[in-house]
Amino acid sequence: MSRAAAAAVDTVLFDFDGTVMDTTEVIVNSWQHTFRTLEGKERPLSDIYPTFGEPLELTMQKFFPDIPVDESVNIYRSYHVDNFGDLIRVFPGMEELLQVLQKDGYTLALVTSRLKRTTDQGLEAYGLGKYFEYVLTADDTNKHKPDPTPINITLEKLNKKPENAIMIGDTMFDILCAKNAGVKSVLVHWAVAVSEEERIGENAPDFIIKEPMEIIDILRDLNK
Repeated sequence: MSRAAAAAVDTVLFDFDGTVMDTTEVIVNSWQHTFRTLEGKERPLSDIYPTFGEPLELTMQKFFPDIPVDESVNIYRSYHVDNFGDLIRVFPGMEELLQVLQKDGYTLALVTSRLKRTTDQGLEAYGLGKYFEYVLTADDTNKHKPDPTPINITLEKLNKKPENAIMIGDTMFDILCAKNAGVKSVLVHWAVAVSEEERIGENAPDFIIKEPMEIIDILRDLNK
């Protein structure tokens, strides 16, 4: 029997952007392209980073209330899709973590607000799809993080319980989604979209990690 088979935590859920895959450059560039097109100039990064993890349509409504959402989304996505493959990479140590967790018998899944097309493109480009037993994308639900629905659907598909799962993400949307679903939460320290106040406030994550392999120690402690 694997170590995880009788463990308190046997399921590890991952966000995609900013957690497994470094997509910061393509996201920032896509936003700046959209700002240049619709406003004639770029915006500071401080306007962009807080939107990480938020459904694109919702952000567009906030940024461009007088422009049809479909129009602004199409501008963003046309650039994003054309440049996605050239501007992403796997975070150092992430594939090694996935290998160890899979070997140890943990059930792994991906829970992302990204569309299925580019999620699959990223997973296939780096051969990461084989590690995940289930992948939930924005195409699979009308409710998105921080609503608990994405995690609830994923756990139901895996036949797993919230108390036996942990969610790893890079934004407060991930952390709040986990909390709302009754799942333990881990914030990656390389997150660019979370303020210091959010890291230690009332909605703070259960754990913060600086390196991917720190997850192994967290799981070991939880499963004593």
